[in-house]
Amino acid sequence: MAKHDLGIDLGTATFIVYKKNEGVIINEPSVVAVDKLTNTITGFGSEVKAMVGKTPYGIEIIRPMQDGVIAYPSLIEQLLRYFIKQAKTGFFPSKPNLVIGIPARTTDVERRAVKDAAEKVGANKAYLVLEPIIAAIGIGLDITKPNGHLIVDIGGGTTDIAVISLSGSVVSESIKFAGEIMDQEIIKYVKRKYKFLIGESTAEYLKKEIGKAHRDIETLELEVRGQDLATGMPSSRVINSDDIYEAIEDVLNDIIQKTKNVLEITPPELSADILKNGIYLAGGVAKLRGLAQLFEEKTGVTTNVAEEPQLCVARGAGILLENPELLSKVAVI
Repeated sequence: MAKHDLGIDLGTATFIVYKKNEGVIINEPSVVAVDKLTNTITGFGSEVKAMVGKTPYGIEIIRPMQDGVIAYPSLIEQLLRYFIKQAKTGFFPSKPNLVIGIPARTTDVERRAVKDAAEKVGANKAYLVLEPIIAAIGIGLDITKPNGHLIVDIGGGTTDIAVISLSGSVVSESIKFAGEIMDQEIIKYVKRKYKFLIGESTAEYLKKEIGKAHRDIETLELEVRGQDLATGMPSSRVINSDDIYEAIEDVLNDIIQKTKNVLEITPPELSADILKNGIYLAGGVAKLRGLAQLFEEKTGVTTNVAEEPQLCVARGAGILLENPELLSKVAVI
């Protein structure tokens, strides 16, 4: 494989690109600015996220991935071209190979569209791998053995739950309860309790900085700016961790209930493996304080949070770039 081969995580919340032999070279919010007249991308990532609600006429802020599916296939080709351009340093006559992690909810048509787009923009070959499997590889699990592992990958748009054994998914579930739904619930909670309006970026910031998934975890406070609904004027409020917990409690319970549903239909032999190996949490939301404690309390199974859980898919793609034999087993198209 070429030196500029890439592993790509097309996440709902974040696009992460892993370059062979270098590691992560792009880690940006998955939002783009699009010129509505030409339908071309004029900006990407953090710079665009800061523009939300402030764009001039003719520029639209778009999330190409929504609810774990490709909402704007026409933009994926432009994004892949951008990723390849960013990865190239110096002269590389050979075409790169791409390993792309895709949400479990994507359809065969969407997968074919991604593969075709990758090859159209100059990839030698494009390999698509389902995110729960690639996340398990990124965690460092040996998925080739007849040994069951339960992965709960909580991203921005979806939570993918999968029991993995022998390089495949034995039982799986994909739900729309994930990070972005939590952000919406935080906005609604703050509006209801404090008569105070905050934006999506502020809600996400609160979740990351002071959020907690278990009532017994330490309570922190953070002052944020927004709009006082009583006066209509800009103002600030102090929000605490208990607020965030109460706002997202129902979403967390839904995720855990779906996890328990998957466990209930898992073959007994694999259930025994999971009891021994534990549950593995991946995805950006896995960093939420107390989440592993909550899972253990509700399921009775030891729960492990992956190291840098938001990078599991990208890391797994990097491992697959070095292991063509395993890649051929797990690629879905």
